[in-house]
Amino acid sequence: MGFFCRDTILFPILIIFGCSCFYFCSAKDTITSSKYIKDPETISSSGSLFILGFFTPENSTNRYVGIWYKTQSNIVWVANRNQPLKDSSGTVKIFEDGNLVVLNGQNQIIWSSNVSNTAVNTTCQLLDSGNLVLLDNSAENIFWQSFEHPTDSFLPHMKLTSNKRTGEKLRITSWTSLSDPSIGKFFITLERLDIPEIFIWNGTRPYWRSGPWNGRTFTGIYYMNSFYLKGFRIIDDGEGTIYSSFSFPDVTKFILFVLDFQGVLYEKDWFNDTIQPQQNYSIQTSECDIYGLCGSFGSCNPNSSPICNCLRGFEPSSRMEWDMKNWTNGCVRKTTLQCEKVKDGRAQGKEDGFLKLQMVKVPDFAERSSSSEETCRSQCLENCTCVAYSYSPEIGCMSWKGNLIDIQQFPIGGLDLYVRLAYSDLEKGRHVRTIIIIIAIIGTIIIAFGAYVLWKRIVKHSERKSKNRWFSRLRKGEEYSEKAQDINIVELSRAKLPDLLTYDFEKVAMATNNFDQSNKLGQGGFGPVYKGIFQDGQNIAVKRLSRASGQGLEEFMNEVIVISKLQHRNLVKLLGCCIEGGEKMLIYEYMPNKSLDTFLFDPSKQKLLDWRKRFIIIEGIARGALYLHRDSRLKIIHRDLKAGNILLDENMNPKISDFGMARIFGGSEDQANTRRVVGTYGYMSPEYAMEGLFSEKSDVFSFGVLLLEIVSGRRNSSPHNNEDTLSLLGFAWKLWNEENITMLIDPKIYDTNLEKDILRCIHIGLLCVQELARERPSMSTVVSMLNSEIVNLSPPKQPAFIQWQSLLCSTSNEGSQGLFSNNTVSITEICGR
Repeated sequence: MGFFCRDTILFPILIIFGCSCFYFCSAKDTITSSKYIKDPETISSSGSLFILGFFTPENSTNRYVGIWYKTQSNIVWVANRNQPLKDSSGTVKIFEDGNLVVLNGQNQIIWSSNVSNTAVNTTCQLLDSGNLVLLDNSAENIFWQSFEHPTDSFLPHMKLTSNKRTGEKLRITSWTSLSDPSIGKFFITLERLDIPEIFIWNGTRPYWRSGPWNGRTFTGIYYMNSFYLKGFRIIDDGEGTIYSSFSFPDVTKFILFVLDFQGVLYEKDWFNDTIQPQQNYSIQTSECDIYGLCGSFGSCNPNSSPICNCLRGFEPSSRMEWDMKNWTNGCVRKTTLQCEKVKDGRAQGKEDGFLKLQMVKVPDFAERSSSSEETCRSQCLENCTCVAYSYSPEIGCMSWKGNLIDIQQFPIGGLDLYVRLAYSDLEKGRHVRTIIIIIAIIGTIIIAFGAYVLWKRIVKHSERKSKNRWFSRLRKGEEYSEKAQDINIVELSRAKLPDLLTYDFEKVAMATNNFDQSNKLGQGGFGPVYKGIFQDGQNIAVKRLSRASGQGLEEFMNEVIVISKLQHRNLVKLLGCCIEGGEKMLIYEYMPNKSLDTFLFDPSKQKLLDWRKRFIIIEGIARGALYLHRDSRLKIIHRDLKAGNILLDENMNPKISDFGMARIFGGSEDQANTRRVVGTYGYMSPEYAMEGLFSEKSDVFSFGVLLLEIVSGRRNSSPHNNEDTLSLLGFAWKLWNEENITMLIDPKIYDTNLEKDILRCIHIGLLCVQELARERPSMSTVVSMLNSEIVNLSPPKQPAFIQWQSLLCSTSNEGSQGLFSNNTVSITEICGR
């Protein structure tokens, strides 16, 4: 009897245990008729890359079922986007008809895969591609998949389809807002299937287009190439469907594209299994990317002012509207085409011709043919309705009739467009070019003659004897002892000057058009900087030391010796020097984008620096400073890191410049003292400004100030609150203590998806500007922090100089307070805090 009771009790326990084991031991990436998930349960793909579950958007209380990449901040698909759950009682399961459904707490279906021909027994599986598939138990037939019903994300291997026969198109649709994933007003489709293009639509109106596909790239995305978007392809399946897809063979990299609620298409890049995207930037790069911004026969160039201009031979249809920057009505032709005159029976004249526009995004509504380039031109010329043509070996002949819409000028890439003009309009252009060439030739002759005369006069009155004696010592590396009272210049002059090009004054004068004001790039604390072009076409920047400036042979020797021994991608390159009598000049590589402050503090240019570019600049400055401190043959303290001394090359990469104040340390030296405090208000560390002590940590302080300026888009040497008392450091510290530090972020770069990365940079900046030098991190630690090699950051302590008045107490010593920095230096009096 006892055995019978014991057996009766154990049997149901074993059944329950077996069922539980079946439920929990089944695949973690599937939902079956017997396995479902309830809020907040989840399933994950086999490689744990993607997760399906319940989530609540920011600033919302609604619950949704979605798929995310690693974390809920990376949502890539939403099921019930238009039917949110109002509480946490939701369930995802396989319904009795075989469909995947989302049920609320009352077991009402609020979303369904809604397939009519499913099998009775189906399984839903989340794949490592991020695709959620509904299939039969044999896994042979897929009845439904999320890739065919996307929300706002375009993932690798997903197909953006368009059917030629039925006109049916797959859409990628934006959210309504950051807190509402319901279908928004922007969506992406594949259009113009004869020459495929990707379009973003704002309702029924086109908002952006990619330009024609040439078999390798979209020609309207000028920076796109086979490396940048490797794996992109457009395929015709032969059954009427065209689709665009992409994939990346690099397993260490994951990329997807997201259409945000404002119609901006972002690329998000993950590297080496990171949780958050390490790169997040917009495919649209300027206002010119807005479809048809300049109207018909208008061309948009983000680097011109105004950005819209009528094509040659055309004029605004309404001058008043055009002057008010309302360009939507576009431009009209000035001169009637000859072919139209012939058609109307009017007198004949010279034949129409074509104006060549290079490197442009060609207009919308192209018609394609397989004609050769020569035939393409002749066919367009013979057809009076043809207003333009373009030829690409990959695409073939493209021609346009009617208005030309959405033309954009590119700095590189794009295609050549030939616009039909009346012969007289072409002749006007030729006359203008001829006049310009003649004026340029005459001007060059006059300038060359003037430069020669000037050089002869300088040579005649130069102090040859003094110059030759000093220059000989400089070349031989002998000790320069004229200023022996300053121990620093004695130490520097003992260094051996490496092989460095020296330039004649005449050559430099000719390169700069005799230092013409039109070539002046800026005014530094020690003299002007000019742009020049040598006869071989090399662009240069010439720093011409003013004789009245405070920088004499000491600073000049210092900069020549220091920078000539440095080689780093984030340091400006010194090409040579020029010494003629009293003239002292340094010749650098030319930086076309000038200095960082010209972008950072100019409201009209700040938008050109998105967060990706700003972070690259921050990291580049940090690596340049680290090289100076630790990795170069010399240990160098710059002593004047600031926005005005960070130059930007053509790719907006930063380069540290102006080494006139730099100091070389011996191998065992960590700190030095000076009686002459030099630098720029707002960037000097407290121990340097107050006591003349400087070290690596002095540069770290300056870097911290610069980092906070880059993130905020504000100067440190200006008031930053209503009381007009706080410096940028004080303002940042106040917001940090109030746990409101996001208010410091420049609104032009603020993005909730980037907020974590930006706040980390602010945290690093505050650590760098702490009052005590020993508490600041070294530059090597800063670089590790920026690269997230150091995950946990210590809390910062109060910065120095939090009061604005303390920075500017001696206003007579401060230079220009204009929009851009003026390299103000050489302060000699410091007020106590």
